[in-house]
Amino acid sequence: MAEDLHLSLRERTRRAVQAELVDVAQRLFVEHGYEATTVDSITEAAGLSKRSFFRYFASKEDLVLGKYDLLGEQLQASLAARPAEEPVWTALRRMFDDVVTYTGDRDNSARMEEMERIVSTSPALNAAYLQRLDQIQTGIATIVRNREAQAGRPRASTDPAPEAIVGAAFACMAAARRTATQFSDQPLDGLLDRAMTELWTFDR
Repeated sequence: MAEDLHLSLRERTRRAVQAELVDVAQRLFVEHGYEATTVDSITEAAGLSKRSFFRYFASKEDLVLGKYDLLGEQLQASLAARPAEEPVWTALRRMFDDVVTYTGDRDNSARMEEMERIVSTSPALNAAYLQRLDQIQTGIATIVRNREAQAGRPRASTDPAPEAIVGAAFACMAAARRTATQFSDQPLDGLLDRAMTELWTFDR
């Protein structure tokens, strides 16, 4: 039991340091640009040695992508914590609450947009991002399958519905994000609510 607790604390510490490095790097990317921001400048701003940095990330590129790893873990934890009796589509909407709250801050939103620009303009980063996004959605679909089984509605492994509904939820978030970026007076939460409601009731 003590060993399990020790490992849990160590893992929480690792994730906290990773999150801090990602946060510091995002700020520097926005202020100075991705190319001008070096590992040395990130470690200096974070108060870590370069050697310590490489314990958590293999490179600056890995740090950029690490943001999505952390996001995936957060989304899976949020969905897993939703009430078992809650409809899946509602639970998926609530899964995004922390993202909505984060982007509600202008500085955070600017950081997210800069990170998305960096990723989209680099073929290598964009390919790796798409791979991570697929892994995130696969992990979330597994949670959806588990929720369905616990509710007495087991899904066969050949049933694509869990992957489809998760993909649809992410498509709604992407559409809401694009609209919020284009029209700054439109809050993300309202746009996401509308997108998910419209998709669920479309043509019914």
